[in-house]
Amino acid sequence: MESSWSSSGGGLGSTDPQLQRFMEMEVQKQRVQLLIHHMTELCWEKCMDKPGPKLDGRAELCLVNCVERFIDTSQFILNRLEQTQKARPLFAESLSD
Repeated sequence: MESSWSSSGGGLGSTDPQLQRFMEMEVQKQRVQLLIHHMTELCWEKCMDKPGPKLDGRAELCLVNCVERFIDTSQFILNRLEQTQKARPLFAESLSD
């Protein structure tokens, strides 16, 4: 007995391109959220010796630096992904020639 996926055209290979893009975007969002969660944990572990009612100057500076490095890294990664996306159609066209 065939599943509804295979009976509708051969499985994932025939998935609607719009649905594929949506799924890719959702996976990317999930990855970004996991990265943010992980970086939050790392910055907290690195900068917070003993939590108290107020941040001391050292902890505040450490958190600011950690977040700024995270933003810099995220921007670099996004720029790199954008360059990769722009290069992908050219690569695909050269394969089809």
